[in-house]
Amino acid sequence: MRPASPDDAPAVALVQAESWKETFAGTLPPAVLDLLRGARAVEQWRLAAAEPPSRRHHLLVAQAGAEVVGFAALAPAADPDTHAEQDAELVAIGVLPDRLREGHGSRLVNAAVDHLRRDGFVRARVWVTGSDPLRPFLEGAGWAADGAHRTLDLRDDGTVVVAQVRLHASIVDDA
Repeated sequence: MRPASPDDAPAVALVQAESWKETFAGTLPPAVLDLLRGARAVEQWRLAAAEPPSRRHHLLVAQAGAEVVGFAALAPAADPDTHAEQDAELVAIGVLPDRLREGHGSRLVNAAVDHLRRDGFVRARVWVTGSDPLRPFLEGAGWAADGAHRTLDLRDDGTVVVAQVRLHASIVDDA
């Protein structure tokens, strides 16, 4: 695990596109998924690595050899019922589908929690869909639904709507 560099942006966009294609197949139209590989997505990831909005925003990458095979994006939580100084959000996480079950996801989550603790956060949150394979993975690691729900309108016209639940975990070191 390491912090992403601006040069990692195309690889991060590819990982997101491929992992979302697997996760949201049948839910999101191919045209929406194709946007994740486009120049705009690459530029957004480049900016996230080069010019994060604050010192508490992080973009991490997982590698297998020299290849970027996963990523995690972290930020202070922005939901109205959260406390930005104490609550963090795992904004996005993904691993290439053909690199799953190699430990990259676990290492990304552990590295994310380490960064969040260093930044003084006490809770981590993440939004997932009911069919997202990330949900059972995180629940198996002790994350749990906190009762919050939301609906994302991905095209702003009601044609592509995704329901999500929020998971949370205490990241305070009990030692």
